Amino acid sequence: MIRVESISKHFGGLKAVNDASICIQAGSITGLIGPNGAGKTTLFNLIAGVYRPTSGKIFLDDDDITGLKPHQLFGKGLLRTFQIAHEFSRLTVLENLMMVPGGQIGESLMNTWFKRKDMMREETRIAEKAFDVVEFLNLSHVVNELAGNLSGGQKKLLELGRTMMVDAKVVLLDEVGAGVNRTLLYEIGDAILRLNQERGYTFCMIEHDMEFISRLCDPVIVMAEGAVLAQGAAVEVRSNEQVIEAYLGRGLKNKKQTPSVDHNGHNDVTETKLMDKEDTEASLS
Repeated sequence: MIRVESISKHFGGLKAVNDASICIQAGSITGLIGPNGAGKTTLFNLIAGVYRPTSGKIFLDDDDITGLKPHQLFGKGLLRTFQIAHEFSRLTVLENLMMVPGGQIGESLMNTWFKRKDMMREETRIAEKAFDVVEFLNLSHVVNELAGNLSGGQKKLLELGRTMMVDAKVVLLDEVGAGVNRTLLYEIGDAILRLNQERGYTFCMIEHDMEFISRLCDPVIVMAEGAVLAQGAAVEVRSNEQVIEAYLGRGLKNKKQTPSVDHNGHNDVTETKLMDKEDTEASLS
């Protein structure tokens, strides 16, 4: 579905993404994880057309989409959501959904005069689809609420709903669980799974919640320092030594300290390393 080949993005001397290659298979929910500063969001921005790569290629269904703008990718069915929801706060939930499809007849002032019947028929069809979306996402009780009054989790569901209004092929989810309570996060997870299983949506998601990732994603891709570090099932990634080292910053192997022995004969540095590793494994579990 999406193939990224040797992509790099440099900001001056900073290599935010460095020769990274990934493949997002059609019908998959692919997880993208890594420590802060690993290059995950920059990679998303490259795929979504926000940035033009310094080098490398990006393909969607074998179509070279390298450097295309977000609105051009929107037309090809590639959409993304954001860590902070981008709702239109003074429009209702229904209106937020209805404004998504592009090229509507009513966007032309002349059409509102001379094609009013066509405009009304199209608006009715779009409204019916919007009502289907709110029902699918369990948002019917807030359909006429201003989007700005929704909770953080409801706004994330609304963002997901907007991708449903155009039957997206691929959806890039940027930390959909950020700032969401566990109950709504479970609902969001259910919605993603249903869209994947029932409607064939392909997802790639950045997320720090490994429980959420483990529930939804296969495969999981790990980035560190702008490059792809590891890839595999969540259980494999959690036990990968390189991944554990990446989450510890510079890694245990680079920790230069002279071992000291306490009065009980214990090696302080060795025990500290073991504790650090166990804490990191727990955070990835």
